[in-house]
Amino acid sequence: MQIGKLIEGRASSDIISVNVDQPVREAVGLLASKRIGALPVMAGGQVAGIFSERDVIYRLAEEGQSCLDRPLGEVMTSPAITVDRTTSANQALALMTKRRIRHLPVVEGGAMCGFISIGDLVKSRMDEVQHEADAMRDYIAHA
Repeated sequence: MQIGKLIEGRASSDIISVNVDQPVREAVGLLASKRIGALPVMAGGQVAGIFSERDVIYRLAEEGQSCLDRPLGEVMTSPAITVDRTTSANQALALMTKRRIRHLPVVEGGAMCGFISIGDLVKSRMDEVQHEADAMRDYIAHA
């Protein structure tokens, strides 16, 4: 299955993102209030990086609470690793595993059109496996 199919029906305007100039403190508040693990960080309508729970932990360990007042552009993971609509779910999973990341912006023509997590991809794969198992059971039952 392609990523485009996974994000079908999701409005890009529903993606929660932050700006490179926002302080870390605001992004941490968003992560907590929305119960999410990462945010795309935008600059001029383009994905500039990703800000994740890991970024918070690493910065707090290095700098203490002073990092909370720094702009996201200084602490985010950059450049963002992205995929496009034609990337397969299996390719995206392999990329996430290789790079040890859990979120990917989906980019088309330079603009972000989706944001997927490893959970989205695992759920998709589980649905595929279930569909294949059901088809096999049906085939065996009617053979």
